[in-house]
Amino acid sequence: MILQALCDYYERKPDLPRAGFELKGIPFVIEIDHAGKVVQIEDTRNVEGKKRIPRNFLVPQGEKKTSGIAANILWDNAEYVLGVTSRGKPDRVQEQCAAFQARLEELFFKIEDTGLKAVSLFFKTGDKTRLEADLLWPEILETNPVLTFRLNGDLELICQRPAVRAALEENKAPDTTQIRCLITGGADSFERLHTAIRGVRDAQTSGANIVSFNKDAFNSFGKEQGANAPVGKRAAFAYTTALNYLLSKESNQRIQVGDASTVFWSERHTELEDIFADLFDEPPKDDPTKQTRAVEALFKSPNTGAFSNCHGATHFYVLGLAPNAARISIRFWLIGTIADMSVHIRQHFDDLDITHANFEKPHLSLFRLLVSTAAQGKSENITPNLAGEFMRAILAGLPYPATLLQAVIRRIRAEQEVKYPRAALIKACLNRQIRYSRTQEKEITVSLDESNNNAGYRIGRLFAALEKVQEEAINPGATIRDRFYGAASSTPVTVFANLMKLKNHHLAKLEEGRKRFFEKLIGQIMSEITDFPQHLSLADQGRFAIGYYHQRQAFFTKSESTPSNNKGE
Repeated sequence: MILQALCDYYERKPDLPRAGFELKGIPFVIEIDHAGKVVQIEDTRNVEGKKRIPRNFLVPQGEKKTSGIAANILWDNAEYVLGVTSRGKPDRVQEQCAAFQARLEELFFKIEDTGLKAVSLFFKTGDKTRLEADLLWPEILETNPVLTFRLNGDLELICQRPAVRAALEENKAPDTTQIRCLITGGADSFERLHTAIRGVRDAQTSGANIVSFNKDAFNSFGKEQGANAPVGKRAAFAYTTALNYLLSKESNQRIQVGDASTVFWSERHTELEDIFADLFDEPPKDDPTKQTRAVEALFKSPNTGAFSNCHGATHFYVLGLAPNAARISIRFWLIGTIADMSVHIRQHFDDLDITHANFEKPHLSLFRLLVSTAAQGKSENITPNLAGEFMRAILAGLPYPATLLQAVIRRIRAEQEVKYPRAALIKACLNRQIRYSRTQEKEITVSLDESNNNAGYRIGRLFAALEKVQEEAINPGATIRDRFYGAASSTPVTVFANLMKLKNHHLAKLEEGRKRFFEKLIGQIMSEITDFPQHLSLADQGRFAIGYYHQRQAFFTKSESTPSNNKGE
């Protein structure tokens, strides 16, 4: 199903490379004149943050690189193109360069083209003086980058010249081996080795495969390599080209979800395909409101009919890929209709909605939510598989994974801090749990809910009030939260007796008006607490955190008495 959907996407994208060609990032282009002399080395890279990203060019499809020598046509790395190396084996590099020139001469004898003639003269003269004098030469020696040629005065590369492209398209070797393609169901030539997939984070830089059989243990019935899952050449080229495009930066149809490089597309072009990345990804620094605009468009869609009219029944696909040695593993694969997914995404943002400071973002990206659960706030510390299960729950409208709530509570107890993203996640997890288990427990509201009588929520509010009293009374370097949050949120009975005694000393140091305010607030909170529980369940530890967070946020509002917000009840 995955490969078939990718093939369908390839067919609806006429701008993708046709059979025999591929898009390749090429950092350096050697410009030569008609006599084969070097004019300059062009650096095609653009600076993006701290990285320099090469421009993509349409080039003849590359050979499958193995331990042997396999040269591409008119483009390859510096060892193949120029026969130079600062790290490799000189004898092997010379063999690589000879293979590159042999493929060039083979093509040169078949067609008459000025560009090919210039490249042939470049190799015959063997004069590298101009190359070695270029400022980019030391970097080329050190990094062994991909190189290709352009004729001085042309806009396209030599491998893109019409005569060269026509010759390459006609030069496809016929394959008499016909199989029934597992993707299309039709007869086609057999593809033994599939093109590598590039762009998956932390995978091999040369690329990895989804379909591959490289050990005898993976073979069956005497078949070798791709024969174990026979795919036709047309289908193999289509799905690999489509996936490589989706993983490239040109597509704007990929996001990073934890350790999974995630791509998405629909059966036909839809608005959701355009804004999906903006909904979940971190907004760029030069456009910080991009996500907000996308979410607003999503919430207006029921009125505009953007996702429910003509495209509502259109299928939408989300594919998560993660590296696994020389292969790529499928982290998750989600299919749904545009209408259903838009409803589920709106529900996700509704569930996350919680009061926060004015300077904080109104909506949180997946990255911001997930790193709030990780040690030191680092993405590499996110629990494995959590991101994929989280995304699955969002798009399918299911309860969030239990491990998500556990990760948030564990991180709060470790750091004694209930931040906005953590509070939003806890609220979303608990409300979905209530909704799907159909319990009588009250859903958590967006802001302070004085009518919520859950013991965990009430005790969390009380803890926030006691901390505020301490802060105003003595302004300590470390508050009761820093010392007692873990015990207060899990085994309240062990600490609250002492905390209640301590607050009397703090209240005595306040001015009369503030003292009366806090006495009234604490009395109102304690009115529904008959006794401090010996132990709070995980869900009630979450409610403790929300009660604490709500009460702290209420202290920062203009009015000390914050009215209840019944949204979500």
